[in-house]
Amino acid sequence: MITTAKRLDVVEEYYFSSKLREVRQLQSEGKPIINMGIGSPDLNPSKAVVEAVVSAMQDENAHQYQSYQGLPELRKGMADFYQHNYGVALNPANEILPLMGSKEGIMHISLAFLNEGDHVLIPNPGYPTYTSVTNLVGAVPVYYDLKEDNNWEPDFEALEKLELEKVKIMWLGYPHMPTGARGSLALFEKLVAFAKKHSILLINDNPYSFVLNDKPMSLLQVEGAKDVALELNSLSKTFNMAGWRVGMVLGNAAIIDAVLKVKSNMDSGMFYGIQKGAVAALNCDKSWFEEQNVIYRRRRELTNKLAEKLGCKVYAEGVGLFVWAKLPEGIASAEDFIDQILYEKHIFITPGTIFGSNGEGYIRFALCVKEEKIQEAIERF
Repeated sequence: MITTAKRLDVVEEYYFSSKLREVRQLQSEGKPIINMGIGSPDLNPSKAVVEAVVSAMQDENAHQYQSYQGLPELRKGMADFYQHNYGVALNPANEILPLMGSKEGIMHISLAFLNEGDHVLIPNPGYPTYTSVTNLVGAVPVYYDLKEDNNWEPDFEALEKLELEKVKIMWLGYPHMPTGARGSLALFEKLVAFAKKHSILLINDNPYSFVLNDKPMSLLQVEGAKDVALELNSLSKTFNMAGWRVGMVLGNAAIIDAVLKVKSNMDSGMFYGIQKGAVAALNCDKSWFEEQNVIYRRRRELTNKLAEKLGCKVYAEGVGLFVWAKLPEGIASAEDFIDQILYEKHIFITPGTIFGSNGEGYIRFALCVKEEKIQEAIERF
């Protein structure tokens, strides 16, 4: 018998990987499934992005190995994007590292900074990958509560009471996934001060800034944040390029260099054409976000109606690609609730529990479904 590594004992298959198999099986049986579970944009990138990729195919070095740090023009495009949209100045030579999607950055950062037994602060609710990667590298997840009565923000008094001596990394993500809480610069300032006090590497996962959000923010806007913080960002949601796998990690040059040491041993550079397309995306003007948000705003209004049809109370302050909603009183299990809707009404919604214990009693809708399909979902009730 060939046995698996012990590290697999501490992780499970990603929820959407297994659940979407079930959804596809129902579809193969002829069930008219409306998938409102996963945040994969159904809209297209801009025409300029596609044209840039097509044109790049004719370049003489298009099909060679590429730099581990990405094309200089891609890093410059990322730096210009941050300067223009967040007012954050970054050196494209050494403070920006392009990634094949920001998700891989979670693993690279963890491998670069965590030793076995180190502790990691993880939001509850929060992105499940923070926990799985922490477990895979042999570190210890330590959850900090986010609750609706505190606007889904950390309780700093509670944080200070945790055993912080072994904490090496703290994950956060604002706008928050899954709730859509905006966060604030005041919150970021407190988080940076907390990280400095306890010598913790602070990482903000920031892919939802421009979806239904009129005040995009970056953790790196805080003075002195680069001393202790990194930010992950992505083109997946902002520019409808989820399958292209283009992300970035930004921050202090020495910290970025440590991440590069890991990344350079994991891949041989991002495909040239995709990098050229990403440059074109980053050059989109403000009208791009406005046009996207007109569509998402209509979808959110309809999704709110669907949630109300289910007796749920929507978190109205939320921004981003999802609608977070509280289940009616008396519902014991979010997973049982969404399964009943899946099997009886053929609509897939995400249970809040996959994001942590504080997600019990909540469900999440993705705004990656056309208006007519959301209307159809409403009519099924």
